Amino acid sequence: MHIRILKQRFLAYLLLMGFAFLPMLVSAKTIMILGDSISAGYGMSPNQTWVHLLQQRLDQHYPKQHKVVNASVSGETTSGALARLPKLLQTHRPNLVVIELGGNDGLRGQPPQLIQKNLESLVKHSQNAKAKVIIFGMKMPPNYGRAYSKAFENNYKVVSEKYRVKRLPFFLAGVAGNKNLMQSDQIHPNAKAQPILLNLAYPYIKGAL
Repeated sequence: MHIRILKQRFLAYLLLMGFAFLPMLVSAKTIMILGDSISAGYGMSPNQTWVHLLQQRLDQHYPKQHKVVNASVSGETTSGALARLPKLLQTHRPNLVVIELGGNDGLRGQPPQLIQKNLESLVKHSQNAKAKVIIFGMKMPPNYGRAYSKAFENNYKVVSEKYRVKRLPFFLAGVAGNKNLMQSDQIHPNAKAQPILLNLAYPYIKGAL
């Protein structure tokens, strides 16, 4: 009889511990970074990227509560990401989608109206999948002209306000133009810049969780 009681108590303890850990498992949130080479980590190893550093910081402050999925592709455009997005949403079911796109569209001289349309579609698809959205803004080099640059940059503001999503005005603030933080092509941030990018992104991401 005594052994049976001990077994029952032990099983009850295991069951209780299982329920104690259940909320942690259920509440784990997926953060999907939908970006281009800036987030894919062009020219560096995966464990050097700001996205990898984001996972490390979240694990440090909120152990096992967040999973970061890097769905970024070097050379990606808003059109390319839009084609990939439905499958990504179905596969990963993210709670938060971070859109870091548009730079390659701008460098290729795509019409600002098309970029805005694609950004809107990316936001709408993500929101329809019950995900929160953050937009990371980009800027064009001065040689693209004031009119084009202004229209390009305004896209992010217009879309964020229209769909009521948070916007980081310029993801490369303090990095772009600094030769010590850029690779030799002066387009892609280097490994030294990644902690800076993380510090720019983290308050927005943390605020959305």
